[in-house]
Amino acid sequence: MFGRHGGAGCIAGAVLLPLEGPGYQAVDCSRRRHYGHPALVAFIGDLGRAVAARELGTMLVGDMSQPRGGPMPDGHVSHQGGLDVDVWFRLDVPALPRAVRDGIAQPRVVAAATGRPIAALWTDRNAELVRLAATDSRVSRVFVGAAIKRDLCERAWPDRAWLRVVRPWPGHDDHLHIRLRCPLDSPACVDQPALPPGESCRAADLAPAFARERRERARPSRPVPDRVLPRACDEVIPARGAPPPPRA
Repeated sequence: MFGRHGGAGCIAGAVLLPLEGPGYQAVDCSRRRHYGHPALVAFIGDLGRAVAARELGTMLVGDMSQPRGGPMPDGHVSHQGGLDVDVWFRLDVPALPRAVRDGIAQPRVVAAATGRPIAALWTDRNAELVRLAATDSRVSRVFVGAAIKRDLCERAWPDRAWLRVVRPWPGHDDHLHIRLRCPLDSPACVDQPALPPGESCRAADLAPAFARERRERARPSRPVPDRVLPRACDEVIPARGAPPPPRA
């Protein structure tokens, strides 16, 4: 892959995730966004098997990257280098044919009125899904909503070191966004900065995240400026043109 990890980039040699496997099924398959670095595909398979072994339900795999990465026409700012995947919080959807896995409801698990997770939608199984992702050594970040991070912090975990990997970010009340570290075979990939020490669970740590979410909800949607792709991407995506501004 080429580019700063989590920002503008592309990927040569991306592979298609098998659209169903033990413990998971891909959703919105018609979007053709289930490509990634082989390390990401292997990680998703491993996570799905862990979900199945713990009988948590069926993991729903959303957007990864396009076949050659790069900005999506109507999607994320990230997900460009083949190392990001969205996993929905829903674990209650049975195995379905691919043809009917587009447009499945993706509910927010946090109540707007209280700012707290909804008990019927956010359970111990969902929390365990986040923990499984965050404890994998291949994972750099797991992004969730601020209320989800707070709930995870308030739980009594035997091992709490993985909470440091879970970072609050707006727009993640219905899914977790998993980002892998740069693989060893991708020297052009630049990892994100090191995480700050500690669990980031104090009220003072979480307050900026809640404030950022309030600002995001209050402001009207606006185009996000295009990011300049690395020059090497001209060979990987020779006809990429100028895509519409992505959503945040």
